[in-house]
Amino acid sequence: MNPSFGSQTKELLTSQIKHFGSKCDITTKMMKSFLHKTDVVNRCFEFIANKSSSSSSSGRKTAVIRGIAKLDDANFAGTRRAALCTLILTEGDSAKALAISGTSVVGRDKYGVYPLRGKFLNPRDSGVRSDKISNNKCIHDLIKILGIRRHVNYCDEKVFRTLRYGHCMIMADQDNDGSHIKGLVINFLHWYNHSLLKVPGYIQQFITPIVKATKGSGKNAIRKQFFSNAEYVQWQRETPDYRSWHTKYYKGLGTSDSREAKEYFKDLGRHRIDFQALRPKAECGDGLFAGDEESIVMAFGKLNAGKRKAWMKQWEIRDESALGIDYKVKAMNYADFVNKELVEYSIASRTRGIPSFIDGFKPSQRKVLFACFKRRLTKEIKVAQLSGYVSEHTAYHHAEGGLATTIVGMAQIFVGSNNINLLRPNGQFGTRLQGGKDAASPRYIFTALHPIARALFPAEDDAVLRYREDDGQSIEPVHYVPVIPMVLINGAKGIATGWSTDLPTYNPRDIIKQIRRYFAGEEIQAIRQLGAFSVFDVGLV
Repeated sequence: MNPSFGSQTKELLTSQIKHFGSKCDITTKMMKSFLHKTDVVNRCFEFIANKSSSSSSSGRKTAVIRGIAKLDDANFAGTRRAALCTLILTEGDSAKALAISGTSVVGRDKYGVYPLRGKFLNPRDSGVRSDKISNNKCIHDLIKILGIRRHVNYCDEKVFRTLRYGHCMIMADQDNDGSHIKGLVINFLHWYNHSLLKVPGYIQQFITPIVKATKGSGKNAIRKQFFSNAEYVQWQRETPDYRSWHTKYYKGLGTSDSREAKEYFKDLGRHRIDFQALRPKAECGDGLFAGDEESIVMAFGKLNAGKRKAWMKQWEIRDESALGIDYKVKAMNYADFVNKELVEYSIASRTRGIPSFIDGFKPSQRKVLFACFKRRLTKEIKVAQLSGYVSEHTAYHHAEGGLATTIVGMAQIFVGSNNINLLRPNGQFGTRLQGGKDAASPRYIFTALHPIARALFPAEDDAVLRYREDDGQSIEPVHYVPVIPMVLINGAKGIATGWSTDLPTYNPRDIIKQIRRYFAGEEIQAIRQLGAFSVFDVGLV
């Protein structure tokens, strides 16, 4: 065979299969055997890591760095006093503004600030190509700012002094998503050079209150702050008159103003927690995922989905007091961070990402339907206005843009979307060509409850449903109970930590027919999957 290539560099083989002269059939058994050989998999990861750590992506100690947008470098960074410096990694630009306000208290000589853009890339993911890692701007900039190198031992004091910063402090939101960002940064530094984690206090986290409670006003006001939801819930249980307190939920760092930022940095010892040195496995105890290194790899390794399932189940069966990190400590180990803080994000991501089998809804969809029922939304309203109403009346703590997307998805009727849409699509709600992503802006389109919604979710059931409570406010039910299984009619798609689901859609008439057979004591028949259906087509309304 004379192979042909796409260019002189011979990066792409263009020879047709029929000209190969032979065929290699790889069976499922062969693939399973190959994947179970961890040496092969580990070598692949090592190859990717080495390839991505070229000289262009290695850091070095320099006093001045140019070409990195939004970096506010510490004055002592890269100098002989670099070990005294701390780089604050913030979750976005608004958090950077908070950090800049706070550093006005402690000065800019020893503190630098750099904002991260979105979720940090997980280089431990086997699906990430080496060029994607090496070309990732956030990773490239962080390596350059910190001055870190791959194949050196930073436990050696002499080598440690070659760093541009002596500490790396993660300043993320105090919610579950913020915990995930902390974990992703820790995971990257461990993957890039795990000796960094062996230096006590090199990695730090900056904590801020997630809830503040106030009673009274003026100088006589009593103020309390809580750094975790578990701590706040425990206080509610112990305080009979907690409803008389005014509480404010701090969704993100941008919620705090400049005055509060200065208060945080004035009491830096309370808000800064060091991570202890990475412990050898022999010192970590005998519990499941008790090891520091084992916990990090388990939480972020692509091939560890099964372990993550066991990890989440282990913590779900424990008492609530066992969950949640103790933020009163001055230092914590990595296993505690993973098993007590990051696990809450993983459990929450599954709740948000995997629909309920009972009503087929994710929490955001359930909030939308609850708000529509509460408002008796028979007249059309702008999607943008409805998303604000839902956020206000259901204690939605995330971006309202996500709610608008959810509302649009519940109203879509093109082939491949909903078999029964619960909301009306009054406007351009997207087409099959782009899977609904070509919908018009939420401020241009209108929606209202479809008449069939109350037939599927009868108002008579509202009084017997179990409702959630948020800060004393009764919000949406734990789940609705539709008269027919909506999870089969509209299908269900979702992905979360350790889990994913993709249920097809079925013809509502077929589902109803089988339900009646079941109640009549007859044998249930197989039903066909349905890819396109509309309530207007079959006269269900």
